[in-house]
Amino acid sequence: MQRTRVNHMIRISPIRLIGPDNEQVGVVETYDALKQAQEVGLDLVEISPESRPPVCKIMDYGKYKYELSKRAQSGKSTQAEMKEIRLGRSVKIGANDVKIRVDQARRFMMAGHKVQITQRFRGREMMHKELGLERLAQIANDLSDIGKVEMAPRWMGRQASIIIAPDKIKVEAAKRKMTKEQLEAEQQALEEAERAHAEEAARAAAEDHDDDDDDEGGKPKKKKRKGPADDRAGNPVDDEISALLGED
Repeated sequence: MQRTRVNHMIRISPIRLIGPDNEQVGVVETYDALKQAQEVGLDLVEISPESRPPVCKIMDYGKYKYELSKRAQSGKSTQAEMKEIRLGRSVKIGANDVKIRVDQARRFMMAGHKVQITQRFRGREMMHKELGLERLAQIANDLSDIGKVEMAPRWMGRQASIIIAPDKIKVEAAKRKMTKEQLEAEQQALEEAERAHAEEAARAAAEDHDDDDDDEGGKPKKKKRKGPADDRAGNPVDDEISALLGED
């Protein structure tokens, strides 16, 4: 594998220069090539050190490394994965928790994966399916800048799911707008999202075996109170949904 040299590490002069838009500049002194790269805020990268003169290109080295790593990853896995993201165990999920899951879905889609967003319903929430469906529609809209709905809401028991697939053209356009620092940060965030997703999948599997919270009438079992009544402020979203469902 050829070694890639950047900026001050290029010691041979002159070099054959390729511009930032892949235009052939010609043979120039290394000092002049470095100056041109600095003027446009980019790096001078030696891409063919064995040639005489060596071939160098003006480019964003951070993005170059990022694209190389993505190509290496795609070479390991030729098929994109389906990532399921659950919106909790009920429609009573806070706005901040929804945002965390949307951000996670965005990172998976930027990496080329499809996402399945699942909204679950408990007890009398099934009487107000529109609450969950509106949330799924909003999430699809939030991710429309990089993806498209591949599967409209589909019901399975007490849950509804949609599938959103990444739009390659939109994803690439979004990446081009990011700086190399942002791309590197996103790569780290993706790795964290992968770990969090694995932990969430394990918890979801446990929940699937622990769904005895609903009695035969479809109503959540009342939990025993411990100590005096809790007078802390409730979640406004929970309060609104509880009022709609007629719960105390």
